[in-house]
Amino acid sequence: MNFKISTINFNNIPKLSFRANDNMLSNPEKENTLEKTPETDVFEMSVGYVNDTHGQTNNMMRILSGIKGDLKLSAGDNDIGDEKNDKIHLATTKFLNIADIKASALGNHEIDMSQKDCIDAINRMNGDMLAINFEQIPISEQDDDVVKKFGRADLKNHLKKSTIVEVNGEKIGLIGASPMDMLERLTHPNYYTDCSVDDLDDTIELIQEEIDELKEQGVNKIILLSHMGHKRDIKVAQAVDGIDVIIGGHTHELIKDIKEGENLFYSKSGEPVIITEAGRDGNYFGKLNLTFDKDGVITKAQNNLGNTGLFYKNMINQYVFDNILGVPERVGYVKQAPPPPENLAEENPHANFVCDIMREKTNSDIALWHHSGVRNFFHEGEIDSRDVKDMAPFLDYVVVADVPEDIIVEAFKKAIKVTYNSPNKKPGLLAVSGLNYTVNPNEGTLTEMNFIDKDGREHEIDIEHPRKDKTYRVVTDEFLMSAGADYNVLAPEELYVEKYPFDKDVLISDYIKEKNEPVIINHTGRIRYESDDDD
Repeated sequence: MNFKISTINFNNIPKLSFRANDNMLSNPEKENTLEKTPETDVFEMSVGYVNDTHGQTNNMMRILSGIKGDLKLSAGDNDIGDEKNDKIHLATTKFLNIADIKASALGNHEIDMSQKDCIDAINRMNGDMLAINFEQIPISEQDDDVVKKFGRADLKNHLKKSTIVEVNGEKIGLIGASPMDMLERLTHPNYYTDCSVDDLDDTIELIQEEIDELKEQGVNKIILLSHMGHKRDIKVAQAVDGIDVIIGGHTHELIKDIKEGENLFYSKSGEPVIITEAGRDGNYFGKLNLTFDKDGVITKAQNNLGNTGLFYKNMINQYVFDNILGVPERVGYVKQAPPPPENLAEENPHANFVCDIMREKTNSDIALWHHSGVRNFFHEGEIDSRDVKDMAPFLDYVVVADVPEDIIVEAFKKAIKVTYNSPNKKPGLLAVSGLNYTVNPNEGTLTEMNFIDKDGREHEIDIEHPRKDKTYRVVTDEFLMSAGADYNVLAPEELYVEKYPFDKDVLISDYIKEKNEPVIINHTGRIRYESDDDD
């Protein structure tokens, strides 16, 4: 098969480029991003796509100014948070509808909320929510008291396995798949103990069956919306016949262009399958240009990513969002800020800055914040309360507890080990204030730790024999303190010294306003990295 791929270097080739508040084409006279081909019986279309926007409303407004495509799709995790984030849920649905997202995969963050709330969110969508591998015990077979207590409903009946949309007169089949670890990543696991997700082998079988049914209906162009993660997407691409494109999510890969062996694979019958993924938190979005032959096989393709930060917020959309979220308050001005880290195992000066604020405002010994919870970064220039909120869109209350030294050390050891054992460096290291520590990335181990008192004096902590009788007043969010998940529990709720009725954004905004001077963020040097060869 002669499969011609036009790979595009986003930075160097002017033919296709994203520009703030403008058409994606550098040549506005060309309405189609694909060069015409002399072949007959070909079909050309473009797909605008997003994934893992995580309720980032500022980025959503920018994406609305730039996303283009004959068909708009999402690979899931559009939303974030539970019932404490109701306004974010409303804004997220508004984004999906304004962007004209025809379908989305059901991601794990879509079910951070109760089943009834999730159904309400689905019903507000103009498009379809897809999940071929999501299973649920019928409500009629469940205990009525449990159903009422946890807000359960017939969620599965509000999901579709697939849907068919029409693009320029052609039928396009869309299938959705949820992540295998979905139920391990929930804010409220009790809400979903009646649910399950099929394993990968069963999911592949279900996808193939759905493909076959779509083909019986005359559909020969099929896109999988997958929130399963990149490695699983590759396995699906090579294990089924009939999928042309996989719009991926969940593992936050930033996939540029089209490269064989990275995001171009071949099905069991040798037909090309293209995989996309646009990072996390809405920092990027994509446009995939496709040419199909008369049999529905891709013959040409072009994958481009837009940097969301290059686009302005559309004022009409901002007005709509302000009506939902409230008009943001000016907080201050950031004079200097470094770029965000590229992965969760790098030190994050933005998160360290937040830890400094938490420590100072609560008069604690140590402040901690998990890197996986940091969803944005501070931009240079004027910032408002919504910019600050985007740093931590989850509503996780700030809490304080007296935590023994040995529990702190063990929490760091686990976080480091799990992070370096993960190909995506999840869940990430811990941002700190009042501590510094050293890790060995090759071994995934903690090798040194020091407590920094309020006078700036450094006190070594014996990480091999940490004390059980020595405690530190620790401030963090409720998720890290007591929810556990990928990290050790530091203190259960009954041992809290203080629980504040707000999240970190309130402390950050108050701090910056009280300082009333331009902010400089260069809070680094708290994590040291050594190798096995270091002395």
